[in-house]
Amino acid sequence: MKVAFDSRPSNDVRGIGRYTRCLLDALRAAHDGQIVETHNPHRCEVFHTPWIDGAMLRCPVPMVVTLHDLIPLKRRGEYLRTGLRFKLRYLAVQRAARVIVPTATVAKDTMAGLAIPKEQIAVIPEAPAPAFRPRPDDEVAAVRERFGLPDPYLLWVGGLRVPDPRKRIAELARTPRELPLVLVGPTGRWAHELPNVILTGEVTDDELAAIYTGAHALLMASDEEGFGLTPVEALACGTPVAACAVPAILEVLGERALLADVYDLEGLIAAAQAARRPAPPPPAWTWAQAAAATWEVYREAVQGIDGEPGPRLRRPRRGRP
Repeated sequence: MKVAFDSRPSNDVRGIGRYTRCLLDALRAAHDGQIVETHNPHRCEVFHTPWIDGAMLRCPVPMVVTLHDLIPLKRRGEYLRTGLRFKLRYLAVQRAARVIVPTATVAKDTMAGLAIPKEQIAVIPEAPAPAFRPRPDDEVAAVRERFGLPDPYLLWVGGLRVPDPRKRIAELARTPRELPLVLVGPTGRWAHELPNVILTGEVTDDELAAIYTGAHALLMASDEEGFGLTPVEALACGTPVAACAVPAILEVLGERALLADVYDLEGLIAAAQAARRPAPPPPAWTWAQAAAATWEVYREAVQGIDGEPGPRLRRPRRGRP
């Protein structure tokens, strides 16, 4: 099978870039077919876009779309600008032969928000990249010196170029705590105005693994998530996780995380500060398993569930995107 894979988001430092890079490597390692990095699917049997921006309204071959969440659709008032951009993209997703989502939580949102039938949706979880493993003391000491990190510290990881309402970083920064808070990720001007935090800026995967390893605990203050890859990475590095009890986090982590009510940031910080090692292991899911499941989705997209050829162009189902 010859698959056109839209690898354009692979340079993104956020979770979508991590997903693209890790899945692409695992798909190739599986040797189940040929992967062509292109967003032009001509001369291929199936097209996979790992981000919604690559979804086509008129794709010449069966299309597979990875939908990481439906937050811009569910929270139009907070994501007005991106919501307008996504409007046509959601129409394109409705025309996909198959849709991949990371959790049953997002699958439920997809069925409700886009009227896509359950049989067209595949739940394929994500996993930590190989770089995320406990690092030795000398690596931890090196990143502490390089970025001026205290000992101990609480940690948050993600994009800081623009404010994201669901991440609640400003609220987290203002919440009283005993331990310093380190924010890791590429920053915009607004992030440098946050009070009482330490910013590292963008870091490499090896640096991030050492920063995870050296942290007292990872904080996740999001009031909604599609999966939650950073807590999985933290657990892979042996670091405890404190998170708000939102549906996707409960699904992915269960009892592996210290949970707080979504409206109780003080309780979240208290849980993080009270965390003790050893942390539970991450979920036992690998990128090799994700790749095997994704190859099966490609076969279904081309052949159809009953072995009949999949449609090359589907009309969107009724329903307001």
